[in-house]
Amino acid sequence: MAKVYEALRRAEEERKRKAQGQETPVVAVEWDSTPATAPPPRRRGRVRSWFGRRSDADAVAGAGGATDMNKRRISLLQPESYVAEQFRVLRGRIDSLAAERPIKSVAITSPNANEGKSTAAINLATVTAMSVGSQVLLMDCDLRRPSVHRSLGLEPQLGLAEVLRDEASMDEAVLKMESLNLDVLAVRGQPSNPSELLASARMRSLVEEASDRYDRIILDTPATLGVPDAKIVSELCDGLVMVVRAGVTPREHVEAALDVLDRRRLLGLVLNGAERGGEREGYY
Repeated sequence: MAKVYEALRRAEEERKRKAQGQETPVVAVEWDSTPATAPPPRRRGRVRSWFGRRSDADAVAGAGGATDMNKRRISLLQPESYVAEQFRVLRGRIDSLAAERPIKSVAITSPNANEGKSTAAINLATVTAMSVGSQVLLMDCDLRRPSVHRSLGLEPQLGLAEVLRDEASMDEAVLKMESLNLDVLAVRGQPSNPSELLASARMRSLVEEASDRYDRIILDTPATLGVPDAKIVSELCDGLVMVVRAGVTPREHVEAALDVLDRRRLLGLVLNGAERGGEREGYY
């Protein structure tokens, strides 16, 4: 865990530097390598026609010219960008750990909301799906504030809640992204009992079923502090990645989140929003 706490120390130093008006160096990915203990066809739902158009990629280009939605899918729109390369680094480190022990399912969380976990989940799933022969499922497990479908331009007719309530099968709810080995199980309806659904036996069997079908499953969970959902989902997964925002996330919040989660599943920590050469790249 030493590298994780070193990342927290650097994040805290960056917060102090910003308060004093100083520039800060880049910190891309801090990783703790301490050991821890046939895809479905395309189904119902529509992918909006503007998904992946060149005009979207053009909108990303230029400092400060990206919309929030385009930032969330920058690895798809600008696969050769510095940001996309950082997600490839993250993918490579997970693959290295997976060579030592099975890591099919990876939960992505953060201590608080708006720290970049959904951006990390979407872009990690995208670059993983770019690997030759890899079949990837991106599962939006945030039944309270889902964002994956909007970020990817999806209009699901069925989603995770319907599957967990046995109103639809996984085959019926999963959407397939064109030209990528990436399937998406998004959120259609927002239930009144999200924690109970995520803690159900059906959710456990769904993760197991997906693990049999896909090479890697990326699960976007709610923030850890305040609701039990992230802990529930992470305990169904082989690994866990925590995202923190440089200059924003207090160290004590990260430590509190780590206290909530099963640290044995923690693969590493990603520092979002660090600066490189005094210029913010958006996501590292």
